[in-house]
Amino acid sequence: MPFSTPVVTDQIEAFLIAIGIGMLIGLERERIPSARAGLRTFGLIGMFGALSALLGQHLDSVAPFAAGLLIVGATIIAAYLRHPDPSDPGTTSVAALLICYCLGAATWLGFAELAVMLAVGTTVLLYFKAQLRGVATRLEPRDWISILQFGVLSLVILPILPNREFGPYGALNPYQLWWMVVLISGVGLAGYAALQLVGPRYGTAFVGVFGGLASSTATTMVYSREARAQPEMASVAALVILLANLVMVVRVAVIAVVVAPGVIGMLSTPLLLALVLGLGAVAWYWRRLGEGGELVLPATGNPTELRTALGFGAVYALVLLCSAWLSDRAGNSGLYVFAMVSGLTDVDAITLSTLRLYSLDKLVLQPTVIAVVLGMVANLGFKTAMTFAIGGRGLGWRTLPGLAAVALGLGLGVAWRMLG
Repeated sequence: MPFSTPVVTDQIEAFLIAIGIGMLIGLERERIPSARAGLRTFGLIGMFGALSALLGQHLDSVAPFAAGLLIVGATIIAAYLRHPDPSDPGTTSVAALLICYCLGAATWLGFAELAVMLAVGTTVLLYFKAQLRGVATRLEPRDWISILQFGVLSLVILPILPNREFGPYGALNPYQLWWMVVLISGVGLAGYAALQLVGPRYGTAFVGVFGGLASSTATTMVYSREARAQPEMASVAALVILLANLVMVVRVAVIAVVVAPGVIGMLSTPLLLALVLGLGAVAWYWRRLGEGGELVLPATGNPTELRTALGFGAVYALVLLCSAWLSDRAGNSGLYVFAMVSGLTDVDAITLSTLRLYSLDKLVLQPTVIAVVLGMVANLGFKTAMTFAIGGRGLGWRTLPGLAAVALGLGLGVAWRMLG
């Protein structure tokens, strides 16, 4: 039966995309002298994949696709066996050809956009072989343990937990509780890995930002100690501490977007004002910064360790229950007091619990935003006190204006939204 013009056009487009996918991957393989397949071969394999899918669809059978996959694999393996290369066993090129064949089939079956995305990702992985190997060799055993533990937290434990409410006030959802643990562990792992991989050589800004991702409290403590041990580092330490706590503001924004997007409209004003005033303080500090000596890494613990994750999950569940109980018994005032007390040492737990209560319709918008901001202000106050107590008056007075500017931005933003 003849095809209409639109159908023929779609079919030609699918084949062109399949060939283009193959040529993209093959172009990267042309860089490798020992590769047994290049631009033309990969382009033809992509088209072969689309043809196999066409035949399989027409015959209503998976046999053409399976036979084509076996032929492609056997052909490239035979090419490497006939002309072996001691420096290149060819496993990567074999895998790339099989992926190319499957992506060609996917374009015919209507998954062209996904196939193109996967083709780009495949090409990136092939091209950055040396860089990825360098990253792997620089990771220490404890870093691999962190990555594997995060995999257990997110891919093993999370999927098996029940996703329904339990306990008083229906505030405890095991799946949601553990999902928060995964969220915080993932953010902590990103900062932890970046610090271990990059180290201090990229300067104050880099260490401050990634120290804040790993743990702004730990960063504040470490640099307070360094400033006491080396008074000449006080200016550098103050800048790193301020940057780490600005990252804390960004973390809260990201958490709000992920957990309770309805809050971000009102919460964005205090967060943006805090960032603007904080960045102004950073610019002022930067101009006054002299030679501060060698930077050191904050010695944060493993953010994905199971004991750490369980501890955070327990604290988060407790904070969630207390917040729900106080909100029910004492109204908003009880929640505000609790937010300030719990926010002194950990802003993540009170932020997540408050946002969770909002998503369960147990809190309205305004008290939610006020509670989150109060927790952040209390946390900033605690860290300011830490700089005085651990780092001494010299560091404390240097750090106070910047952290106060961030807290002032939060306060002004909330007042503006409440009065507006």
